[in-house]
Parts: sequence; structure tokens; C-alpha cells
Amino acid sequence: MEDAVSFSSRGLSESPQSRITRKRREKVEVFQEVLRRLRESNDEDTNQPDFEDELWAHFTKLPLRYALFVNIERAQDVVMHKKLLQMAHYQSTRPAVEVRLVQIHRISDGNPGDSVHSTFSKRGGAQGTDHNGSMHPPPAFGLSPSTELALEANKLHVQDGNSAVSGNSLLFRSSYEITISTLDKPKLLTQLTSLFSEIGLNIQEAHAFSTKDGYSLDVFVVDGWGNEETDQLRSTLLKEISNMEKQSALNQHLLQSALNQVLLSPKKDLVKAGINFTANHVDIPSNGSEAWEIDAALLKYEYKIATGSTGDLYKGSFQSQEVAIKVLKAECLNEVVQKDFAQEVYILRKVRHKNVVQFIGACIKPPLLCIITEFMSGGSLYDFLHKTKGLFNLPSVLKVAIDVSKGMIYLHQNNIIHRDLKTANLLMDENQLVKVADFGVARVQVQSGVMTAETGTYRWMAPEVIGHRPYDRKADVFSFGIVLWELLTGKLPYEYLTPLQAAVAVVQKGLRPTIPTHTHPMFVELLERCWQQDPCLRPEFSEILEILQYMTKKIVEEEKSSKRRSL
Repeated sequence: MEDAVSFSSRGLSESPQSRITRKRREKVEVFQEVLRRLRESNDEDTNQPDFEDELWAHFTKLPLRYALFVNIERAQDVVMHKKLLQMAHYQSTRPAVEVRLVQIHRISDGNPGDSVHSTFSKRGGAQGTDHNGSMHPPPAFGLSPSTELALEANKLHVQDGNSAVSGNSLLFRSSYEITISTLDKPKLLTQLTSLFSEIGLNIQEAHAFSTKDGYSLDVFVVDGWGNEETDQLRSTLLKEISNMEKQSALNQHLLQSALNQVLLSPKKDLVKAGINFTANHVDIPSNGSEAWEIDAALLKYEYKIATGSTGDLYKGSFQSQEVAIKVLKAECLNEVVQKDFAQEVYILRKVRHKNVVQFIGACIKPPLLCIITEFMSGGSLYDFLHKTKGLFNLPSVLKVAIDVSKGMIYLHQNNIIHRDLKTANLLMDENQLVKVADFGVARVQVQSGVMTAETGTYRWMAPEVIGHRPYDRKADVFSFGIVLWELLTGKLPYEYLTPLQAAVAVVQKGLRPTIPTHTHPMFVELLERCWQQDPCLRPEFSEILEILQYMTKKIVEEEKSSKRRSL
């Protein structure tokens, strides 16, 4: 176990820059093909003098993957997306919503009587006939081929009525493609997916795009609507999205009112809420421990480690000690961000464990809000696996997993749910000791034992969290199972899917990462238990630790036995 990490260099047949260049060429080819098809179809929009320039601008302001996945045989869909984005620029026509019936086909399982075939690819798709004999077009982006391949590889089975059938031989049913364009803003996808769930829609496929000028284009394929009235569904969506935005504005107003009340009454006790704001600083309730507020002038910055949506992480020093400094961006300091900052500091001050990153202090006087923790020279497990292309051998995987389990046992014993357990939040020190870090979205578990707000990162997120259902600390266990698989394989979970596609497949299709064939049987069993769909069937971290320690002992014995037999 002293040789904790084994490294492996993995050659790539194509450099990252070459791949980017090739994909950009594909983007130009897609644009040209869409333009050609539109002109051949005598689309009236093509007669506009600036149409070609506007179409290219449409492709340019969207991410590269838009061009790589849009169905060019449905060139008219590109025009529809362009118009919706234009409508989103005006308050009177925002949000812009389009709903249509689409036909979903599945891959044939080879039965002679099965005439249902998959027609999805990023370059094409054919129309199909529904049970009423009507014709519907395929979705603009189709069902991701990667999703189908992943499902086939996992040999998943799903229930269809009373008979279990293979996931790649399901008969089609009416589905709806919902395209929404509006102002891009934080938590928009969370709000939309929650809204769909509330009105009984099941997301089968989703594609989310943000434009360079601050708008969103989100495309969902759903089922669960009781009839084929697309106008009725569109009207329902417009009404519900409007209510959602009004409620969001109301919540913001109430939060601002509460903040103003606190600003006028700085002595008001808000310990129950976990935080307190005053005009000059974020006030975090004292627990009687040592002083932790740090004078920003005593901090020395060396270099930036990483950057995020609301803050930057630096390597620096404080009183000759190497530290990591998480600095919130001044332009992001709204009430919600400050509240999350205070919550993180409040939690960090409560914890002290060798497998949890050590809190040093914080600067709490706006506009400079920062959290100072010990510096972990080994970096994150994510960087080790996916940037330096390192690999762990099985004993090393078990050692890392044991470290993480000990940290999580401590957190759960203190009623803290991490809510964003992933390799990016697991850090190594110079001795390869692993510690749980980043409590930006962690919360103290409420007395009812469940929470309902979606948070975390889709690739590691538990299905109950994705589906906006109540959850408890077992959500961390699911994320841990994904982390274990990542450590074992060195691969990104669901690497051929976008995060949102992965989330949809996890909830709707029971998708899980494919376990390598020759994985140790005990490890396979642990993985499958951790990512059970039913949280009650997942083990507690205390049991996980016992299993990992037993596995470590067992593997050492097997290695000794193997060596004796070879002599």
C-alpha cells in the first residue's frame, strides 16, 4: 500500500488542437449543407438579402456542439431555432416556445416481425408513422446515439406494460419536442426540468445551449402529455413558465426585503438561519471556537489554480503557511451568493477531521469575500485522472476510497450532506492523503431527514436529486459510487453524453457507467449497491468503510497466495 499511485501515459491518435480544428471544419460544412437544403426547398427566408450572413451568425453565437449534433436533414429546424432566439430578445415575445409532435424510433432487436428501426444520427433521420397512421418528423437532434450505445452496453431492461423487453426494442409512442428560448440565467435548466416534472412530463432527451450574447436555446423531447394537442401543451408551458418567472422575481424581492430588514437591525439574531448580514460584513454566528476572521492584508497571492462562475481559487500564503484562497468575484456578490458563502464558512468552522480539508479562516468584509483553507499540493483527483492522465491501481483505489469514506462518515455523523461529491472536490496532500473539500453547496440536514433543492453536478448526481424528489444523505452514497467507478477506470462518467443527456438517461432509463469486465467481484457488488435507484438500498458510509477494509485485506491475501504459488 506504500506504492499508492501507479501512473500510465495514454497516447492519443489526435491532439486536442487537431480535434478542435476538425470540428470547426465540420461546423462550416454543416452550415453550408443547411444553407443548400434551404435554398433547394425554396424556403422563403432564403430570399432575404442578409439571410446567409444571419444564418452564419446563428451558428457562430451557439456552441460548436450545436452544429455537430443538429439534424441537417431537418434544415428548417435551424431556421426555427434562429427565429426563437430572435423572439427571445424582446420582452413581449419572451420566452419563445415551440411544441411539436415527433416520432421516436428504436433500434431493432433483430426479430423478423419488428419493423421499428432507429434512424437517429447527427446527420439524418426519417419520418415515421404513429399508431394513428399520421406522420411526424424526427426530433431536431434525435435521440443521442451515445445514449443508445451506452444503454446497449449496459444491457439494461425496462418495463413495458406487464412484459419486460430489451431497452433497444421498445415500440415507439408519441413524443413531443419542446424548444424554449429565453434569457440565459443561473438555475434556468433546474427550473425548467422541475416545471416539466410538476406537469407530468418525462424528459427522454435534452439539449441545452447558451449563446454568446446571453440567451438560451433548450430542446427537450418528452412524453407523458395526455393527448396530441400541441397548442394546449404550448399554452400550458407559457403559463407555467410565466408563473415560474413571477415566483422567482417574488422570491428575489422577499430575499431583498429580508436583507434590508437585517441591514436596518444588525443585532437581530439569525442564528437559526445560520447566517447574519450587516452593512459592512457577512456575520456568521460564533460557536465559541478560536478566532477565524482574517485580515485580507495578511494574505499573499502566488498564482491562480482554477476559476469558476462565481469565484477564483488561488495558491497563496498566510503567516508563512501555504494556503488555498477562494475569492468570490465582486460582480457576483448578490444576496444569494453571500448567503451561500456564509453557509460554507459556517459548515467549515464546524468540521475538523484528517480527511476533510482544514479551514484556516475567512475574509468577510465585502467586496472582498474569501475562504482560506489548507493548500493541498497533490491537487484534485479529477485533475490527476483527466488532465495528467494518471491511473490508480486497485490497492490505490481502495486507499483513496477509504480516505473519502472516513471523511464522509464524519460529515454525516454531524448531519452534513455534501451534495456535490465528485473527484474535483477530492484533494490530495503531499503524502497522497485524500480529503473531502468544497462545501459551497453543502447543507446541514434538516430534522425531517430529507431535502428537495437540486444541486451538485449532473454526471455524479443521484437520480432522486435530478428528479427533484426529496433526498437525504444517501444521495452522497450514489455520488460516491460514480467516484469509485471513475477511480477504477480513469474515465469521465458518461463521457460521450452531455451532462444533461446523462442526467436524463440516469433517471428515465436507469443508465449507469459500464463496469469493466475483469473488475474484482466484491468491487462490482459495492458499485452496484452504491448506485441503486432506491436510496434505501444503498449502504451507509460506515458499512462501505467496512467493505473497503475487508477488500483491502482480501486482496493482500490473494496477492500473497498468488506469489507463493508462483514460487
